[in-house]
Amino acid sequence: MTTTNQGFEIIHDIMKLRWVPEILMTISMGYSNYSDILNQVEGLSHTELNRKLSLLSEKKAIIKESDHVRSGYILTDFGYDLEHIFKHFLDIAEKYEPLLAD
Repeated sequence: MTTTNQGFEIIHDIMKLRWVPEILMTISMGYSNYSDILNQVEGLSHTELNRKLSLLSEKKAIIKESDHVRSGYILTDFGYDLEHIFKHFLDIAEKYEPLLAD
């Protein structure tokens, strides 16, 4: 029997949450401030965005940067890796969509 390690469990727990993949992809596309993220992710509420940004910050997938004019979120190396994984999930889903739809 195969066992998973704690790192895998953490990644799985993050990626299965609603809105997390969309938020990571949105930040990776350059929409880094709060209102941009909220506007880009259809159906995402202020409450859920705050919760997910807090979680992603806690898990060190994103960091908040600010200067005197603006603030925004950037992906850490871990965040980029999570976003990369999600892109592969999308590719697989698209490739096998006809097969999975049955």
